Amino acid sequence: MQSCWHGENMSNAFEGWSILELMGHRKLAGFVTIEELGGAALIRIDVPGENGNAATQYYNPAALYCMTPTTEDMARKVAKGNQPTPVTRWELPAAQELEGEDL
Repeated sequence: MQSCWHGENMSNAFEGWSILELMGHRKLAGFVTIEELGGAALIRIDVPGENGNAATQYYNPAALYCMTPTTEDMARKVAKGNQPTPVTRWELPAAQELEGEDL
């Protein structure tokens, strides 16, 4: 089996297809990398969607309670049934009308 680890410091250099189980009873599958943002390490997952689209999300490692490295084929199959919910209107502030402009 080919290793998914790269680099000298193997504790934070993971890159590969995985199934993530996160706090809040969330399960996502996709291509996982570790990235630094604002001086903190975050888990990045690119969840494949329909028509070649992908949803990218970042998680604090403390939110992760299980990560299962897997094949691309298996991750794509799991991702089909576990798509991230897109932003909905109720999460956005109400639009403000500007005088003389249509929104």
